[in-house]
Amino acid sequence: MTVATHSLPLSEIVEPTSQAELAEIVARAYANGTPLYPIGGGTSLNPSAGAAPKGLGVSLARLTRVVDYPARDMTITVEAGLTMQSLADVLSVEQQRLPIDAPNADRATLGGVVATATSGPRRFGQGTIRDYVIGISAVDGRGVAFKAGGRVVKNVAGYDFCKLLTGSHGTLAIITQLTLKMRPVAAATALVACEVTGFDQAEALLAALTQSKTSPTAIELVAGPAWDEDRFVQATKSGCAQLVIGFEGTAIEVDWMIAEIANEWRALGVTESSVLREAAATRAWQRLIEFPAEDAALVVKAGVLPSRVTQFVAAAQQISPNCSIAAHAGSGVVYVRLPSFASHEGPAVMIRGLHPAAVKAGGAAVVLSCPVSHELTRPALWGPTRQDAHLMRAVKAQFDPKNILNPGRAIFEN
Repeated sequence: MTVATHSLPLSEIVEPTSQAELAEIVARAYANGTPLYPIGGGTSLNPSAGAAPKGLGVSLARLTRVVDYPARDMTITVEAGLTMQSLADVLSVEQQRLPIDAPNADRATLGGVVATATSGPRRFGQGTIRDYVIGISAVDGRGVAFKAGGRVVKNVAGYDFCKLLTGSHGTLAIITQLTLKMRPVAAATALVACEVTGFDQAEALLAALTQSKTSPTAIELVAGPAWDEDRFVQATKSGCAQLVIGFEGTAIEVDWMIAEIANEWRALGVTESSVLREAAATRAWQRLIEFPAEDAALVVKAGVLPSRVTQFVAAAQQISPNCSIAAHAGSGVVYVRLPSFASHEGPAVMIRGLHPAAVKAGGAAVVLSCPVSHELTRPALWGPTRQDAHLMRAVKAQFDPKNILNPGRAIFEN
């Protein structure tokens, strides 16, 4: 598997074959003060502020074993270098799944998904990766191996390192092994979409979903030119956005929810909607999942209050009229994609535009990817310093005293 690592300042890449070998590598790096850059599938190499120091790439490409799969317990233990697609293939034999949507699933590794807290459209109904990790093994910045949790769902012993390492971007430890709980594969799936004429209507439809009799798996609000050619709604392009609702369950449940949401929408003035099933639904799900990973000059991820998603989406379109947007509207996660901009415009777009808009919407924004990220300052990448940054630095110092793990890639760094 070829992994794109051009954004990392690497002298070489090593591929340990076991946790013990990895621990030895990290211990030597700790003694020498050598920076280490953990590498999974290379799909989420988050940008750094300024020039990062040259160091050693640590690839988990050889840590791909399925350690234990007691299917009747609906848990599985695997090494962190296993790709999401390989995991899905193993689970499909037992009609089980890990319902976490990761772009580039054929390359994205499980360890990388946990380290970056990657999630997709199904997070509204199925939760995030932190909800499924029940056991974890890792190596800290001194080369000390540790583990937490266990291989059974009810194991709650010890500190909850599972949640601490989720979303840590490899800055606290390098994850080597994970135990996860599974869910059954849904018997049926479908998406229902409508066009919204304005953000006031979008807000009214989203607010009404809190009282809906249906149980959506996904609530997506998409807008911008990226969706013009691949539309969910077979209607005129007169609206400002499309609202897409995903349903999963038994065939009877899904059919009932499709009919019910159509009735609820008609009462709110929606006269036309589209239903996507089977192959069309599969393509639509995949389009929503892959959106943040598609090529763009700048991709921003914002987490805002769900009640202010439309406010932030409208603001983003004012800041950059040519942007495209995919919002997990039920969860408050919004992806903004800019097709192009002059390099000197990047800091202005972020510092004077999207960061303040996210704060106003009750949240924050970060740069998810940017080919010229080395030209972006820390405030442009990650926004204002968080009030709890001193606590995050204290945790970092305990796990990685010499700051050798992914230096320059922690949101709380100075």
